[in-house]
Formats: sequence, C-alpha cells, structure tokens
Amino acid sequence: MNNIFLNYLLKNFLKTFLIFVLVFYCFGVILNLFEEIEFFKNVNVSILTPLLLTSIFIPSMIIKILPFIIFLSSMWFMLKIRNNKDLLTLKVFGYSNLKIFLILATTSFILGWVILVFANPITSSMSKYYEKTKSYYSKDIDHLVTFNKNGLWIKENIENGQRIISATKPEGFYLVDVTIFHLDKQSNLINKINSSKANIKKNIWNLENVTFFKYENGVLNEKKFKNYTITSIYNHEKINTLFKNFDTMSFFELVVNYKEFLQKGYNKTFLNQNLHSMLSLPFFLFMMTALAAILTLNTLKKSDNLKFIIIGLLISVFIFYFKDLSIALGQTERIPLILAVWAPVITLSLFIFIGVLQINEK
Repeated sequence: MNNIFLNYLLKNFLKTFLIFVLVFYCFGVILNLFEEIEFFKNVNVSILTPLLLTSIFIPSMIIKILPFIIFLSSMWFMLKIRNNKDLLTLKVFGYSNLKIFLILATTSFILGWVILVFANPITSSMSKYYEKTKSYYSKDIDHLVTFNKNGLWIKENIENGQRIISATKPEGFYLVDVTIFHLDKQSNLINKINSSKANIKKNIWNLENVTFFKYENGVLNEKKFKNYTITSIYNHEKINTLFKNFDTMSFFELVVNYKEFLQKGYNKTFLNQNLHSMLSLPFFLFMMTALAAILTLNTLKKSDNLKFIIIGLLISVFIFYFKDLSIALGQTERIPLILAVWAPVITLSLFIFIGVLQINEK
C-alpha cells in the first residue's frame, strides 16, 4: 500500500512539474521569437532560423529559473491534493506533513542533480550552437567579439572601414600578443599593428612595444614605437560583460577544465560564480519545494488556488531580486562571492527549519 501512495505522489508531482516546464517553455518561445525576428529582419533568412534559434535558446533559460518553476509547480500540486481530499487520505494511511515534504523535497534535490549531470551538457551544447550561429550572422550586422581556442577576436566598424583585433589571451586589464588589422570599406589592408601588450582598461587603448606596418605606394614600411594608442568602442569592462554568460559551459566541463579555463584567460571570479551557482541548484530546488510545502500543508481546508499562486509569484519575485542583490554584493566584493551565491539557500534553510516544525505539528 505504501508503494502505491509513494508512486502516486512521485508520478503526479513530476507530471505537474513537467507541465509547468512546458508552459514556461512555450511562453519563453513566444517572447524570445520577437527578439530573434528583430535581429534577423535585415538578413535574408527564412522564419525557420529565428524559430530554431529560439527553441534551442530557451532550455538554458529554463534551467536558470528552475527554482521558481519547481516552487510554483510544487504549490499547485500540493494545493490540488489538499483540495481534492487526497492529502486527507494520505494522512489516514500514515503520511504526515513531514513525510510528504521529505518525499517531494528529496525528489526535487535528486532532480537538480539529474539536470546538472544529464540535461545541462545538452543545453550547453545548444547554447554553443546558438552563439556560433548568432556570431556568424553578426559579421554582416554589427560588431563582433568572440573567444575561442585561438584567443580573443574583436571586429568593430570604424569610420574608414573595419578593424580586426586578435590577442592570445586577456590578462587582467591587458591583452597579450595583440595584432590589429585596419581594413578599408573594400576590405583592403590599410595597416597592421603588432604589440606585446595592450592596456584596455579604458576605451583609449595603450599599446606597448609596437611594430607598425603600412603599405605606401606598393612598399611595406615598418615603424617601431615604445607606446601607441588607439580608440575602441570596447574596454575591459565591456568585454568582460560579454563573457559573463557561461551558458555554453556545462557543469561537467567546468569542473574538469577549470584550470584550463583560467590559463586561457577566463575571469576566475565569474568561473567561481558559475560553478557555485550550478552546485547550489539541487539545494535551491530542495528549499523551494520545502517552502511550497510550508505554505500549503498547514491546513486541510479547501482554498482558492489563484490566491496562493499570486502569493507564490510575489514570493518568487522577492527571492529573485534577493538573489540578484546578493550576487551584486558579491561581484562588488562587499561580501565573499561564494557566500553571495549560497546566501539565498542559507536564508531559506533558516526560515524553512522553523516552518517545517510547525507543519509537522498539524
């Protein structure tokens, strides 16, 4: 008999969760599709291209908001079994509030690890394809910044044509082993600049140990400068901002290749933030399911689902902004970054410990 009730809880809980994921996915596709259509409006592609890119972009977004999806779906499921008297039946056969809470919260915890190990590598591969495709079409649209195994590459439009910049790797506020090509509007080479190091803290780049090559009357002239400056639309902060999105890295890839990413020049702060954000996901799912249980299992009376869903949305918004505030404090070094990532989980655990004791008494 216990196995029957356990299967009932798990089957219907996971079913409700998957329905909510599907609803959020469809909603995300509708919203993001307009953005993709706007991006491709001046490019000769069919409607299938933005539709395909939207469909592979949304899964990574779903994982980001998974704690809030699990919270709302948990609330909906528990309200449903409360209103249709299934909760009363479960209690008659020995299922206390604490036992139901532990079953559902533990399921969410395991689900978090399953997503990290199995789903995350798939969504990261989809994000890589998304970024690669968008970068390809960006060549004909605007400026382009990309970071691959060959180093950092920047393309920007300037008044007389284009500028293409390559560097072996970033190093603090510097780019190492910099090569800059200036091309005219017909893509003919105007000049080439080699530099051992470039300070990109501001939009005016200071280049060191510069060799300047320029074609004049069919002759290649070479000049050397100890220091040389160029003006770019990019600086250290803007380039770093472009690489704060680690959706293209899977949890497994980040753990295994952590040192290699550091050697390539990835920012250690953002690597740590992403790693601990992923590690905290199963615990966050556990806490959000526990929070839903506290709000819904405190009584057997039938209630209005809409009222609870509105309350759930308000709580989700509050937790979302609290999480963002915590991360911002960590990034500005007001508090340790790792603590900032885990702060929402720690705060929820303190509140939930008291709440679980209360629902266990009912």
